[in-house]
Amino acid sequence: MTGLRVWVDADACPKLAKDQLVKFALKRQLQVVLVAGQGQIKPAFACVRLIVVPSGPDAADDYLVEHAQPGELVICSDIPLADRLVKKGVAALDPRGKEFDAGNMGERLAVRNLFTELREQGQMGGGQGAYGEREKQAFANALDRILTRLMRP
Repeated sequence: MTGLRVWVDADACPKLAKDQLVKFALKRQLQVVLVAGQGQIKPAFACVRLIVVPSGPDAADDYLVEHAQPGELVICSDIPLADRLVKKGVAALDPRGKEFDAGNMGERLAVRNLFTELREQGQMGGGQGAYGEREKQAFANALDRILTRLMRP
């Protein structure tokens, strides 16, 4: 094992993205740690661990922030969680292939807050679109790029 760990906010991560990540882990000898607030089916590979945290608001997020280290990667779609991770020096990537970094966090938080307000006012529907081949490919490309960067000595 290279020791590089990739953490996953598993409750919100699409199965296609998790499957893609496991393929990368097997090929590149990574450790994958799925962190969830509810039980999940864990892929049957030694490189994958599943940690189920006690339920509660933000319990999985808090676990990820506490345990992920600078130089590691977290897969998450939660923008406030990504902001906490980036501030700690942890790489963060959403399952649709968009990397979170110090340069784009302010804008992403502002957009998220705007959309939250519009939904609360009933001015727009909620949720992201379907997760398909295009999103899976964008995720694979971004994952490859970030892992290559993190694995450089």
